[in-house]
Amino acid sequence: MGFIHRRTSKQTSKVKTLLELALSRLTVASRPRLARKSISRSDVAQLLALGHLDRALHRAEQVMEEDNMLEAFNIIELYCNRLIEHAKQLDKPHECGEDIREAAAGIMFAAGWCGDLPELLFAHTVLANKFGGDFATMAKEGSGVVNPMLVWKLSGNKRNMEHKKKVVKEIAAENNIQVDFSEFPEVVEQNGRDNAPHQNKLSHEAIYQMDMDESSESDSDHSAPHNEDPCDISTSDGSNNGQLEQKKVTACTRR
Repeated sequence: MGFIHRRTSKQTSKVKTLLELALSRLTVASRPRLARKSISRSDVAQLLALGHLDRALHRAEQVMEEDNMLEAFNIIELYCNRLIEHAKQLDKPHECGEDIREAAAGIMFAAGWCGDLPELLFAHTVLANKFGGDFATMAKEGSGVVNPMLVWKLSGNKRNMEHKKKVVKEIAAENNIQVDFSEFPEVVEQNGRDNAPHQNKLSHEAIYQMDMDESSESDSDHSAPHNEDPCDISTSDGSNNGQLEQKKVTACTRR
């Protein structure tokens, strides 16, 4: 029993060290994302000023991606500090309170989504050994005690039109620019099914399925008008089109 206790304490110390390293890396990883968010917001404002609302909506995806990841970093930072402060409780995982279990599950879920924080992958392995396979599966799926807001920030659909419109409206208001989405009925008709969670729990599978549905609708919307706009034909295809046209004329002449 003494051997097992020392081994568990060693694992706890390892997790603590890994989370401390992750906290240090969080500060570094946040800087380029803050810069990209600022540049993207500036781009949206410039596009709106030029009247390119459709392009501004597309650029808003980058704003949402960086903003979601930064907010996820804040949650991860909270969980790291919580587990470091109460590391001793990890020696008896079955006796951990709900807040510790939530923090552990959140770190394990984030490990699969945050390439900026490789320490979380190693922490995931140790925490999985402590809490067991069922807990690890639940954390991976983003269900159970995993914070649904963290699941949304890391795996939610960045192309949700309602959220993009919200970002564009916010940036437009900051720059005293009027926007009118009525000129884009195809934008208004798309409904944002991937709403951010409030009090309701969302599983990772549910969000993934909604993302797949959204992607399917987006692909079908873009495929229909492909040949309607002659401006979409690139010059590189001109020679091929000319050869085909020439063949048709030759065939007609022979007839």
